[in-house]
Amino acid sequence: MRKRPYLTQSRRIRRSSTFRPHRLDGQAHRDMAFNVSDIDETQAPLLDHLIELRTRLLRAFMAFAAAFAVCFYFADTVFAFLVRPLTAAFPEGQGKLIYTKLYEAFFVEVKVALFAAFFVSFPVIANQIWAFVAPGLYAKEKKAFLPFLVATPILFTAGAALAYYVVMPTAFHFFLGFQGDKGGLKLEALPGTGDYLALVMQFILAFGISFLLPVLLMLLNRAGIISYQQTVAARRYVIVAIFIVAAVATPPDVISQLLLAVPLMGLFEGTLLVMRFTERRDAREKAAEATAVVPTAD
Repeated sequence: MRKRPYLTQSRRIRRSSTFRPHRLDGQAHRDMAFNVSDIDETQAPLLDHLIELRTRLLRAFMAFAAAFAVCFYFADTVFAFLVRPLTAAFPEGQGKLIYTKLYEAFFVEVKVALFAAFFVSFPVIANQIWAFVAPGLYAKEKKAFLPFLVATPILFTAGAALAYYVVMPTAFHFFLGFQGDKGGLKLEALPGTGDYLALVMQFILAFGISFLLPVLLMLLNRAGIISYQQTVAARRYVIVAIFIVAAVATPPDVISQLLLAVPLMGLFEGTLLVMRFTERRDAREKAAEATAVVPTAD
């Protein structure tokens, strides 16, 4: 079995460099001194890893900076795309966005560019993280991580799409339903650009990150921290936690909370099925390996 490339020379410590406090002669001072070759052997791999980490971080930052420059140029187009659910919720020709601070519109475009740049550059950033971590993994470990790398962006995109195409239009129609005459005064919704962008980002991030629940549960299962039986036994507590997360992550309306909690419960139940299937498959593989071992005669 080959050794991990990151865990070879960096942990070599020779016994000759051990400190012996009971010796009081000159030999004790010589034993206290570190051998120069030992320091070189232990520090060289660490420096190589730090240089590699710096290179990966610089590439990820350059990709993000380039994406930010492009997204800032198209910030108006991106923001117009994010405004469509609100435009559709207003009666035709009556909707408007305002800003009450002179610099608010500019910083909204900066936030939009940062928000979009992260999504555009995420494949490059994820690739750099994987390129740094992968050399320290065995082939079996790489194969085990591959489904999670594929499922993460898919599930996040699914959650963000649900928030944009279903949850936001429904919630905005609900919020705008409070417009009208109240006590002889006209009640009109005048959302600010900064407040609206913050609300949209809250929706997209809350649903996108929450939809990564199957990835988290499967990682814990594959690491041996939780099992299928333990997860089934904790189902009632997980459901309560899902509703608590939905109440905290979404705006304070029941519709948004239910639209997040119900899909999460479906994802949880689907993860249980996958967890049960993988545990049974692993049990069959272990049984096959055990039967394949033939005891040697003395």
